[in-house]
Amino acid sequence: MPRNTLFRKMVLLLVMMLVPIVGLYFYSNRTSTEVLGTELSQSSANQLNFFQTQVNTNIERFSLWPTLLIQDPDIFGFKDVFLNSEYFNLDMINLVKRIQTKLNIQESSSDWKTKLYIFSPSLGRMVSDNDVESYDNDDLKKRMRPGWQVQKMVEGDEAYYSFSLFTAYPYSSFSHPEDANLIIELQFDSSNIQNMLDKFKSDGRRDPIYYRPDMGVIYNRSADRPLTDSILRQLRQEPLKKAENRRLELDGETYLVNIAASDTTGWYLIDYVPLKEIVAPIEQSNRLFYVSVGLTLLLSCLAAYMLYAQVQVPVKRLVLAFKKLQHEDYSVRLEAKGNNEFGFVFQRFNSMVGQIQELFENVYMERIHVREARLKQLQSQINPHFFYNCFSFISSMAKLGNMKAVVAMAHNLSNYYRYTTRQERDVVPLQEELDFVRSYLEIQKMRKPQLEFAVDIPEVMRKWEVPLLVVQPLVENAVLHGIEPKSGAGSVRIAGEVGPGEMRIIVEDGGRGMTEEQMEGLRRSLTLPMSQDMGCGLWNVRQRMLIHYGDTAGLRFAKSGLGGVRVELHWPIEHTKYTSGQQVRGNIE
Repeated sequence: MPRNTLFRKMVLLLVMMLVPIVGLYFYSNRTSTEVLGTELSQSSANQLNFFQTQVNTNIERFSLWPTLLIQDPDIFGFKDVFLNSEYFNLDMINLVKRIQTKLNIQESSSDWKTKLYIFSPSLGRMVSDNDVESYDNDDLKKRMRPGWQVQKMVEGDEAYYSFSLFTAYPYSSFSHPEDANLIIELQFDSSNIQNMLDKFKSDGRRDPIYYRPDMGVIYNRSADRPLTDSILRQLRQEPLKKAENRRLELDGETYLVNIAASDTTGWYLIDYVPLKEIVAPIEQSNRLFYVSVGLTLLLSCLAAYMLYAQVQVPVKRLVLAFKKLQHEDYSVRLEAKGNNEFGFVFQRFNSMVGQIQELFENVYMERIHVREARLKQLQSQINPHFFYNCFSFISSMAKLGNMKAVVAMAHNLSNYYRYTTRQERDVVPLQEELDFVRSYLEIQKMRKPQLEFAVDIPEVMRKWEVPLLVVQPLVENAVLHGIEPKSGAGSVRIAGEVGPGEMRIIVEDGGRGMTEEQMEGLRRSLTLPMSQDMGCGLWNVRQRMLIHYGDTAGLRFAKSGLGGVRVELHWPIEHTKYTSGQQVRGNIE
């Protein structure tokens, strides 16, 4: 099956669903941003015009003050006053006091800080709300101009601007102050405009300024002056219009600049806002949307993976298990994870395979029995040769008159054949197997007197049941393949041990031994099906141990301390029984 087919299809489907949504959102967001930019520019222009109107209204209202003051009887009468001496008389002092009071009231009628001055050419005096002093007529003549006059003033390191408006009576004497009967001057400085700029900047994003190319700049008090000057330098590259908005690039950042001109003062109100601050909420919304889409895709992939893991993977495992079953691997089992439908299916699959395996094992057991019958038939063919050697030994000993050897050989030979012809039981007590082995070794010792053997089996083990003829083939291999090919004396040792959780019977010889490669070849051959060109004794023993005790039983091979080969027959304790049929449990001391 292709890997992750269902998972890939589901992820692809999710991506195909999310791509149109993201595309529509991108198009809608771009359209909304354009509309927002247009509306924002219009809104900024309206705010600038409103602010400019407020400034113009105040200035135009101030322009009416001189005309209103001239209508006042005290101020109007002040033009006809003449002094006969250097000092004011009491009536004159009272008149000046009344005029000062009225000037103070007029100045206090506005939020702006203003200053009113009344010049009397006949008296040569200038009256303000708190003082009366002489003035320089030449200086006054220089300063008198029609309309609002602006003068740049410097106080310390700070520069500010003074705005003034003159009115003369009669008006025809405006250009000749010495011929005027009365001159009124209204003054205010740029701090009033700064106050309004500070209020206009109250939202924290704007940075408004007042600008006139031939005069300079009125900054708000918290203005970023280096940045403002950089923006003004770019604005000067093109003529300023009465009302416009521009986008400027400065140090990699875009600024939205709005401009509105004042017809009354000739000053431009300029306001700039970093575009990123305007679109920051939109960008934040975009980020949240894209993060949400990413999380949705991630969770969807997780859900698809869970579906893949919970459905496709179990199905794939089931298919692979069936393929193994098809290749006659009946040991396959499926582990059920979780209490779900596939767990139920896996349990039923395991049960089915277990029943099939049990059926095949029964058939296999029958084949083993058939093979054992064939082995017995082979033994019956080989035994005549063994039988012939034994009788040849008896004949030789009889001729020599060694009757003890004849009797011993006949006794051991009868025990040997009596045991091999017992077919009624599959298992026997270990003691009977050892007696049979001893008879065999005694026969071999008579034929080869240099042969030495020892049996060291604990008494408790001698009552255990073992399969018939599982020890004798090991001893026979030790004698035939280990001792006989070696010239001189040889020894065979049979021992029993109880290890952690298992029983062991050890057969080792002092024969010629085997190399590590030969042992590895022997181990590998025992795991393969038996062929006609391989020995059947050890293979038969291993198969019967596996069938009788399970996969944890079998044979181990190692080099023996006696010089030859050490063969270890082992099986688990829990599968061991006494001759009475009672189960052996725990560790046996």
